[in-house]
Amino acid sequence: MEKQELIPHLFRTEYRKIVAVLCRRFGFDQMETAEDITSDTFLAAAQSWSFKGIPPDPTAWLYNVAKNKAKNHLQRHTVFESKVSPEIKNGTPEFDEPDIDLSPQNINDSQLQMMFAICHPAISPEAQIGLSLRILCGFGIDEIADAFVTNKENINKRLFRAKEKIRNEKIKIGFPGPAEIEERLDNVLTTIYLLFSEGYYSVSQNQILRKELCFEAMRLCHMLIENNETNKPQVNALLSLMCFHASRFEARMGKNGEHILYDDQDITLWDADLISKGGYFLKCATTGNRLSKYHIEATIAYWNTQKADTKEKWENVLQLYNHLLQIAYSPIAALNRTYALSKANGKKEAIIEAEKLKLTDNQFYFTLLGELYTGIDNEQAKLNFKKALHIARSPADKQIIQKKIELL
Repeated sequence: MEKQELIPHLFRTEYRKIVAVLCRRFGFDQMETAEDITSDTFLAAAQSWSFKGIPPDPTAWLYNVAKNKAKNHLQRHTVFESKVSPEIKNGTPEFDEPDIDLSPQNINDSQLQMMFAICHPAISPEAQIGLSLRILCGFGIDEIADAFVTNKENINKRLFRAKEKIRNEKIKIGFPGPAEIEERLDNVLTTIYLLFSEGYYSVSQNQILRKELCFEAMRLCHMLIENNETNKPQVNALLSLMCFHASRFEARMGKNGEHILYDDQDITLWDADLISKGGYFLKCATTGNRLSKYHIEATIAYWNTQKADTKEKWENVLQLYNHLLQIAYSPIAALNRTYALSKANGKKEAIIEAEKLKLTDNQFYFTLLGELYTGIDNEQAKLNFKKALHIARSPADKQIIQKKIELL
């Protein structure tokens, strides 16, 4: 791999590991210092490797430089503290060589503990996602801005406020105790779920970035499964859900970034390997006595990967949506339920339920109503498609909706 490709690749895979270890060593309130040292390490790599060539083991080179920079920082900090501390009367303080442990086990432990720290209840959900992308996934500010469809200034302000909150609340990096882990785990899973959704449902036109967001969320979830204390049924259910959704990623997006509705998807583009993994993790989720929303959503997603378009399938999906709305209501889930209702009981019943939702700022609401009215009242179908066209943000989506209008 060439240098111009290798450094960005290593930044994505190693930045998060080094930052997590240094934050754990320095303290969560010193996150910016950890980030600066890690960024300086990659800058040193870019400069050194341009003149001396790529070392035999680039990752080991990065770790060694990061360790030395971290040790220098700690030594300077110790000397400074000794000069301003009234407790030290004279002489040079003794300096113990600090341990910067970049072993695989400590990297893994540090990332897990960082995950729980970032998902502290005091930090807003939006900030948790931003910090997760930056610290746990190694995304650059430009990429995070692209993911949120905003500018760098907004992202920097958001991350700054989150870091201020960490300092003010004195949030520590550490694993929650057994009594607290279940409650904190729910926060972690919510953040991972939102992170995945940011990639799966984002209006960003950057297809590669959107996939990376989804796969990073799956990676974080997999880390939880690999740890005995966090390998819970609901964690397996969430990973199952993400596998099933990701399996249809290629089919639900057109060449120009337009959304392809379920009925119009090319099922040959579904990823059989991810569907199989989704089934495996769903089976792993069947232990215990707690039914989470992830269990229900994963089972719905399972049915959506089954190619048969039978009444039995849609009746099952409809009942699952009914249960989901009882334990975790959301307008989007209610909208999706009306689609299952149309397949199970017919379009007329679905139209009545859909119009009760009044999701008048959602293009998919009007698109679905357009589909439901097609063949029943084509003028009403056209009216709803025109409303969807007015709200749609991407040119590709507008083009698809316009074609539906023309067909009517």
